[in-house]
Amino acid sequence: MGTSHSSPTANSIHEFTVKDCSGKVVDLGIYKGKVLLVVNVASKCGLTDNNYTQLTELYNKYRKKDFEIIAFPCNQFMKQEPGTSQDAKEFACTRYKAEYPIFQKVRVNGPDTAPVYKFLKDSKGGFFGSRIKWNFTKFLIDRDGKVLHRYSPTTAPLSIERDIQKALGEI
Repeated sequence: MGTSHSSPTANSIHEFTVKDCSGKVVDLGIYKGKVLLVVNVASKCGLTDNNYTQLTELYNKYRKKDFEIIAFPCNQFMKQEPGTSQDAKEFACTRYKAEYPIFQKVRVNGPDTAPVYKFLKDSKGGFFGSRIKWNFTKFLIDRDGKVLHRYSPTTAPLSIERDIQKALGEI
């Protein structure tokens, strides 16, 4: 520890602020002590139905146990989130009863990548390479704001339930 590199790297997701779908600034420090699942979402993707359905199921099961899902709409994959951030939220809340926060649309790749996504990708580049490949890439974050796992878009939310239980200290 104690070595400083030239660029100040964040140690935790709690150091970032993001905007909610109406443009208000949200400090991710409010999630300290919670296990988070961060997902880039889209409304018009082949994976949408499965993911949103299962995310809602996981959320309902663990929301009272310090688990939170935070969703970032993104239109960088075949333009599958073409509307506004508000549209994305309406869609998720109406069709999938999402009660977890859906933030303002972000870029997850390229020069305008949202800082929080730079942090996520740097933490878990792994064999996926650092680029986010598609909608519904998921990052599981521990109570201290560190990235535990990165899951591919095709990984069903329910298949990571055990990792969530572990992170919550249930198993």
